[in-house]
Amino acid sequence: MAKTALVAGVTGINGNAIARLLINRGWKVHGLSRSRAQIEGVQPVPADLQDRAATAEALKGIDPDAVFVTTWLRRETEAENIRVNGAMMRNLLAGLTKRDGPRHVALVTGLKHYLGPFEAYGKGRLPQTPFRENQGRLDVANFYYAQEDELFEAAERDGFSWSVHRPHTVIGMAVGNAMNMGTTLATYATLCRETGRPFAFPGSAAQWNGLTDMTDADLLAEHLLWAAETKSAHDEAFNVVNGDVFRWRWMWERIADWFGLEPASFDGTPRPLEEQMAEDALVWRRIAERDGLAEPDLTQLASPWHTDADLGRPIEVLTDMGKSRTLGFTGYRQTDAAFFALFERLRAQRLIP
Repeated sequence: MAKTALVAGVTGINGNAIARLLINRGWKVHGLSRSRAQIEGVQPVPADLQDRAATAEALKGIDPDAVFVTTWLRRETEAENIRVNGAMMRNLLAGLTKRDGPRHVALVTGLKHYLGPFEAYGKGRLPQTPFRENQGRLDVANFYYAQEDELFEAAERDGFSWSVHRPHTVIGMAVGNAMNMGTTLATYATLCRETGRPFAFPGSAAQWNGLTDMTDADLLAEHLLWAAETKSAHDEAFNVVNGDVFRWRWMWERIADWFGLEPASFDGTPRPLEEQMAEDALVWRRIAERDGLAEPDLTQLASPWHTDADLGRPIEVLTDMGKSRTLGFTGYRQTDAAFFALFERLRAQRLIP
């Protein structure tokens, strides 16, 4: 019989990627989200994880072999992030029907495990890079830690296995996603081409010149499924990156060339996208109407604040995947190719011209 999965946050970048992979591998997939969006092959489970009773009601009759948690909500303070996201994790796990057979729960967090939460991002005393899983937690409140603690407590109580997955910045497809560098850069490049503005790197000299890595959403999906199906990967936390490294001064030229642009020279001065794109909503709407694009609302495609946070970091960020490699995961992606594949999908779905 086909295995059954529950994907929480199925409309997001990571949730959509794991759902598509599971369907291709013959799994029956239930997709939980606050919206009633229809995704081909996914059984929709509309629910707000902030509502414990409604979540339990929505999950009645669903007995998944594996649960993939890819959702979170952003709030104004880290204290609120901890309260809300911790409760969402608790409500989800409490709403699952108890089972006698094996079950695995995978949680997607990220490198803020090492870099700190939004309020203290990249500040204070940070672990040395490349980040390794055995470096542990920072001495600062972080909603990722709250999510993990809920996972660990429920696993001990209910007897399921778990895995935690920490990608770097994810390249993937989703509309209305809060953390979406690939689509943000695609809309920014389109706007620069339309208006004749220079395609200027928005971030820091450290990111321009330093080595970095990223995570393709489809590679992350492969890693999630691998951990669920590999006993030696159970009850472990993993970093997940593509496997290559690059400098943004090289990648910026690659992206510019894909869009037919000349990259602007970089003098070391950050030019945040939140400032550069602040007045672009009407310009984007005109482009969308003229070219028949599917989404005229720029805010549904671009998340400048998040891209600024990643590209503005004052330190070099590299990620070690030694634990996964040792246990047998061999997935690899070229990051520029991952960007180009995303841009092609955006164009095919009429999200960029």
